[in-house]
Amino acid sequence: MLQRNNIHIKVCTEGEVTATLTALRESPATARQKAKFILATDGTSFEAENLADGETVACAYPDFHDHFGFFLPLAGITTVKQIRENTFDIKATGQLNRLYVELLKNNSDWDTDARREEMNHFMARLIFCFFAEDTNIFHGDGLFTQTVAQMSDGENTHEVLAELFRAMCTPLKEREAAKIKIGQMWFPM
Repeated sequence: MLQRNNIHIKVCTEGEVTATLTALRESPATARQKAKFILATDGTSFEAENLADGETVACAYPDFHDHFGFFLPLAGITTVKQIRENTFDIKATGQLNRLYVELLKNNSDWDTDARREEMNHFMARLIFCFFAEDTNIFHGDGLFTQTVAQMSDGENTHEVLAELFRAMCTPLKEREAAKIKIGQMWFPM
């Protein structure tokens, strides 16, 4: 499968993953279609390469989900390599992947070209919030996840997240006039 400006993927016979990845790298079609990534798998092992920077990933196929962050540039999300390689962040990335899959499973209309940019924007916001929480940008331990947990009943999580994002886009002094429900006490950023 070859998706122009994105990725060239090939499934191969068992034991031929490395050779197949080399063939994809040398393929005129990969260059002509400006693929950013190449990926080869035999269903047992998995190898991929970011053609822009030469970064590679190789793992057992069942562990593919642990490398979700490697492919974030395909969604227009850039990351810092050191963050992607941090053990905690690898686990978080896997959890974000599961969240992404669940969101698409429960909201099939989100998995369309028309909604893809919105979905990627939403996921980028979540990634920022988790990163900001881990690096204390929000000036509080676990502030984002605690706020969502305390203010959400499971049915209104989308409303809580929307209000949190709105709060982040509004200066503290303007929040009262904007009638933001999540005040400084909950989210003092």
